[in-house]
Amino acid sequence: MSERVELYTDGACKGNPGPGGWGAVLRFNGTEKELFGG
Repeated sequence: MSERVELYTDGACKGNPGPGGWGAVLRFNGTEKELFGG
């Protein structure tokens, strides 16, 4: 039996180089976790 893991990510920067940020949503076994940074 295989288990399903879903991971959605996105990120952006203002300028290159410049300040930026990222975010992710991880879903597994009915649980959802949000991760982010910048």
